Amino acid sequence: MLTFLWRNWRAWRRGGPQLDVILSNADPQAPLAERNLWLVDLGRWLNRPAGEPAAGGPADGGPAQDDGSDPRHARLRYLLQVLERNPAVAARTAATLRSVLVDNDPTALLCDTGVASRPGFWGELWRRAVAWMLPPTVNQGDMSGLFTLLFRRAGDAQWIESLDDETLARVRALLRLEEDSAMPETDAPAAPSPQALARQLDHALTSSMQVLISQVRAVGLSQDIRSRLPGRVDESPFFALEDAAAELFNSAPDTPHEVVGQRLNVLRAMLDDCRAAGDAVYEELKRNGVAVDVVYQIECMKLRLTRIELLLGVWIDPTQRHRYAHLMAELIRCTLARSSIRHLAASSLFQLARRVMDRSAETGEHYIARDTLEYMDMLKASMGGGFVVAFTVYMKFIITSAHLDKWVEGLLNALNYAGSFLVIQFAHFTLATKQPAMTGPALARRLDAAYTPDGREAFVDDTLAMLRSNAAAIAGNLAVVFPLAWMIQWLAMRFLEQPLIDAGKAHDTLQSLSFWGPTPLYAAVTGALIWVSSLIAGWADNWFALHRVHDVMAYGRRTRQLLGARGAVRWAAFWRRNVSQIAANVSLGLMLGLLPALISALGSTLEVRHVSLSAGQIGAALATLGWELVHTQVFWMAVAGTAATGALNVIVSFALAFNVALASRDMRRDDRMALTAGVRRRILRRPAALFWPVKPRAAPVQS
Repeated sequence: MLTFLWRNWRAWRRGGPQLDVILSNADPQAPLAERNLWLVDLGRWLNRPAGEPAAGGPADGGPAQDDGSDPRHARLRYLLQVLERNPAVAARTAATLRSVLVDNDPTALLCDTGVASRPGFWGELWRRAVAWMLPPTVNQGDMSGLFTLLFRRAGDAQWIESLDDETLARVRALLRLEEDSAMPETDAPAAPSPQALARQLDHALTSSMQVLISQVRAVGLSQDIRSRLPGRVDESPFFALEDAAAELFNSAPDTPHEVVGQRLNVLRAMLDDCRAAGDAVYEELKRNGVAVDVVYQIECMKLRLTRIELLLGVWIDPTQRHRYAHLMAELIRCTLARSSIRHLAASSLFQLARRVMDRSAETGEHYIARDTLEYMDMLKASMGGGFVVAFTVYMKFIITSAHLDKWVEGLLNALNYAGSFLVIQFAHFTLATKQPAMTGPALARRLDAAYTPDGREAFVDDTLAMLRSNAAAIAGNLAVVFPLAWMIQWLAMRFLEQPLIDAGKAHDTLQSLSFWGPTPLYAAVTGALIWVSSLIAGWADNWFALHRVHDVMAYGRRTRQLLGARGAVRWAAFWRRNVSQIAANVSLGLMLGLLPALISALGSTLEVRHVSLSAGQIGAALATLGWELVHTQVFWMAVAGTAATGALNVIVSFALAFNVALASRDMRRDDRMALTAGVRRRILRRPAALFWPVKPRAAPVQS
């Protein structure tokens, strides 16, 4: 008993039984589950990583490792060599392999591997989660589950696709797929013949393509897609797709090659039209709002179209010697990349992120000052924002001085912030640190043309304009909020003979703003909240457009009865123009006010650190304590903390927004580094462009 357990433990450590045991267990008459498990053991033997102990290795006369080659190539050649020297074992092994290929249904493998089998995102997510927790079984006659058990590593596709011609010819000879078989002739056990296997593979290709075409047609004629395409239903490329495929696949063996070629060209043209229709739906989503399920269905439809093209190429040209190896490699890649939960979420959400970021980019364009006139307008608007923030500072002092319950205080602070932000918006003023979260998507949209020299120059120009606009906005805010906060406190002490904040509160405020404390952390969290508010703005704008809320407001019976026809249209137009900004301001105010109360309830501490609010608080404290305060360390530590707050507010919010927008473009790392280097060179060449619009230097005129 101990010997048996020891041998099994050693076999488990080595990744399965030895090769001689595997070959001796080949039996084409065994139950299907046993044959499938036999093939899994053979696959595990071939797929052992380099460095693991392997039966049949060099030490015992096994495969020698070629320098620089994949170890699985050496194992496969060794396996073929063993079979070529043992005709009886080869015949039994080949018959078992053919029986496994014939008795397992390949439809799910060819149709569903890497392609969603559920009609919606959430259904497919649940299916893949269950499949991840419960591996496939081997007794259901499903080639897809067997394929999943055989190929589980990232390099499996590469080693199969890189097999040389000689090895592939020997594999085909083993399965008797070539008339000039190099394998010795012998009596094989009763099993599917090579001709039966060839017919099975041909039938599997055509039936799988018909299944995929019916799925593409169903998606293209669904309400979600049909309503977003112009024209009548019978004019859609999806309508006649199934008939064209049936005409091609049902061609008789004696059909002239010219006729088959014509039918093939018709089908491929329809497939191209279906792909173009999917792109047209994307453009409609970009204009009228994004629905994640629609994006997901279009992506799945495009994957099916690509799969049809792949299978069509394998089926239509039987002279390709590598067609099945290439098909297997593609199926492995799809299994590993597109059947995972992570890839499903990433592919769908990145598509959604791109559409939402594109809508946010339209707002962000208004915050980039590219010339002197726009720069001065930005400076004036930011000074107006500083004016409003100064009163927000004192309102916050009044609320905190009342010593109310934390939740009540948080709610009042949230209303204070949200109200101030809305006043700034509708007065057409600017709050500095809210810009980066909006300009990030606008800047990332330039990446679509960044693969050309002119596109790269435009990206660099917009990057400098964005940095310059942020600098102008911060300067305008601080130029007004600091002296105005000081003046309000001075006027209160002069005419009311009572400061709005006392000396103790002023000292505590300066201490809380010190650079040597949690201020940098609080500032970074505030920058992240600013970015979250920009996401909420993009989502709200997308939701408003997707559900056609504008039309509901403009033509709704109740709205027209209340406001009249013209009033309803104006009311709907107001919300269409401002819904994203209202959502951003209200959500940011609520987060800045209520999140500290929530964190306090959980037993920790979090405070808001916004550069304009901090500058106003320093101005109020300076008016209370007098100008002698500038000679103290606590004052300059508060100034340093405010400078760090401004930098972190901008850097964190912009970095988050820009990286999400960048990820939605799927730009390569080398291209990102090239763009970064271009921005760095421009700054070093013309550093003044960071603070004032500088005209580009004219190229010298050649005489």
